[in-house]
Amino acid sequence: MATHRHLANAPITEAIIDLRVRMPSDFDPSIFSSLKEDLQDRYPHAFPLKIAKWDLAIEDDKAVQTVVDEGRLFGYRFESDDKKNVAQFRSDGFTFSRLKPYTDWEHVIHEARGLWSLYATIASPESVVRIATRYINRLDIPLPIHDFSHYLTSPPQLPQSLPQCVSSFLTRIVIRDPQFDIAANIIQAFEPNVEATNYVIMIVDIDAYKAVDFSPDEPRMWDDFARLRDMKNRIFFESITEDAARLFE
Repeated sequence: MATHRHLANAPITEAIIDLRVRMPSDFDPSIFSSLKEDLQDRYPHAFPLKIAKWDLAIEDDKAVQTVVDEGRLFGYRFESDDKKNVAQFRSDGFTFSRLKPYTDWEHVIHEARGLWSLYATIASPESVVRIATRYINRLDIPLPIHDFSHYLTSPPQLPQSLPQCVSSFLTRIVIRDPQFDIAANIIQAFEPNVEATNYVIMIVDIDAYKAVDFSPDEPRMWDDFARLRDMKNRIFFESITEDAARLFE
């Protein structure tokens, strides 16, 4: 595993703060359109989010697709001018994303809290039922690679009797910390790089989350977010080796 530390060139492609809510049955998500004026300076680009429904049937041995619902509004997506900050205000919750280049946790959680305050004020959810922080890391690993264990502490293992040339892999593990009742999905993936021939791309995708039952203004919620952050940091640095970490210093 790698030593826990700040990486100046952290391989984070997207950092996500997510809160899921319980909403009154008669909630109207069109109310989020009123945020366009409030967010105009920082998030000038607004897009409606819709759910479409389709039916698929087989007629005369052919698949026939029929539109059942052309699109039901369930929220709005707001983007900053540089497309790096994205906020989703939805009937099922709120999500803030920071895209590459990553700043730091303090900036991300500060921005998310401010936007969440807007969400809670305008939507008045009954309660928060789930919180999560998800970090998607892209590790560009130089070629040649003779052993994935040089970069990952838990790479996929093959029986020695089989060919050892791996062209792709995908693993998913769910773990739980009973002390704080936190769970995490850990995904590791590798695919050939079609963009360049001198490195390959590995993904370490960490989604730490907790089921809760908080009022929208419960301050303890942000203490739990700090624990989620600690969990994802621990997972990341214990999932990679020092050789991998040094690539991003």
